[in-house]
Amino acid sequence: MASAGTLAVLVGGGPAPGINTVISAATIAAINEGFEVLGVQDGFKWLMREDRSHVRPLGIDDVSRIHLKGGSIIGTARDNPTKSEAAVRAVIDTLDSLNVTHLVTIGGDDTALSSSTIAAASGGRIRTAHVPKTIDNDLPLPAHIPTFGFQTARHAGVELVRNMMEDARSTSRWYVVVAMGRKAGHLALGIGKAAGATLTVIGEEFERRTVPFSGICDIVEGAIIKRRAMGRRFGVAVLAEGLIEKLDSQELADLQDVERDEHGHIRFAEVDLARKVKVEVQGRLSQRGIRVTITNKNIGYELRCADPISLDAAYCRDLGHGAIRFLLAGGSGAMVSIQDGRLVPISFEEIREPGTGKTRVRLVDTGSEGYRVAREYMIRLGREDFDSPAGVEKLALAANLTVDELRGRFGHLA
Repeated sequence: MASAGTLAVLVGGGPAPGINTVISAATIAAINEGFEVLGVQDGFKWLMREDRSHVRPLGIDDVSRIHLKGGSIIGTARDNPTKSEAAVRAVIDTLDSLNVTHLVTIGGDDTALSSSTIAAASGGRIRTAHVPKTIDNDLPLPAHIPTFGFQTARHAGVELVRNMMEDARSTSRWYVVVAMGRKAGHLALGIGKAAGATLTVIGEEFERRTVPFSGICDIVEGAIIKRRAMGRRFGVAVLAEGLIEKLDSQELADLQDVERDEHGHIRFAEVDLARKVKVEVQGRLSQRGIRVTITNKNIGYELRCADPISLDAAYCRDLGHGAIRFLLAGGSGAMVSIQDGRLVPISFEEIREPGTGKTRVRLVDTGSEGYRVAREYMIRLGREDFDSPAGVEKLALAANLTVDELRGRFGHLA
């Protein structure tokens, strides 16, 4: 069989369950079509430095049984060549020196931008296909299409939260859990809803651009009070880490010494929102003579390299194979998706914001039936709690406040 060319595969951004499945499917499909396949270690990192020593051939024996394993056999990194023309040129020159004719990139929005840039800057000489992955589920695919890795991350997160819920019940304590999701609350809501957490708070529920830290704490404290009025002194509150970006500028200024990544983004894992909420809410209650044990937890890193569940494994095999089909058909510079069981390429222009050129973020639709149902099963203060005089008195007693004090402090939640 005559060689169809040389295909390089690389992974950018953070890990997500299913990466190895995509690598496996793309490699096997490409080899069967006559390609030579190269695995590029650590995303664009070494290509930007014109270092070829971190590239190795991939054969079917290398990848045939990795499809159910978490992590990435070729690593991943966040280096972004689009930051400079020199870096883009270095990547293209290095790929040319390796005789690469086709490139499959696996990653999020920054990797997608890099993929499209390489295709354009090479004059079409290097054809690229991007496979979207992120446990945040925030890339702008159609509403019913998840990014790969999300379902597995949610599944693993639910198991963790279920264990915390049982511990909370057994020890009469509360947990404040922050789940990953830089921009969108899909993962936090998915975990909280499926696990039956006491409440989940996501950034999308606030119409305002900024939200005071005290407002987030009010919601959590209100849930604790409502549970106490129901005779239950335990619970789990799940918060989306994207709430950090909702903090007003004055409060965000206190976080400026926090470590940032290569793209200038605050490393949310370094901002312990769960602990800040715990300390504030526990302190408020303690001042009123209410003793509540609150434990703070952050979950995210535990989910990213989990072995993919069957749903993601099958989905990622479709995506990896679809990337090769797209390239063989002459396609380039697009993101591959599977919609209604069929391969549908999505051009990068379709997923960018007009004017800024940045990748659009898919947020949780708070007007959807799915979100409405999630809210129905949460325990949080609402308008109905303030309509009944008897109910308000019961809440005030549980909060160790007068009725007027309760209305003054928590009435805005209605």
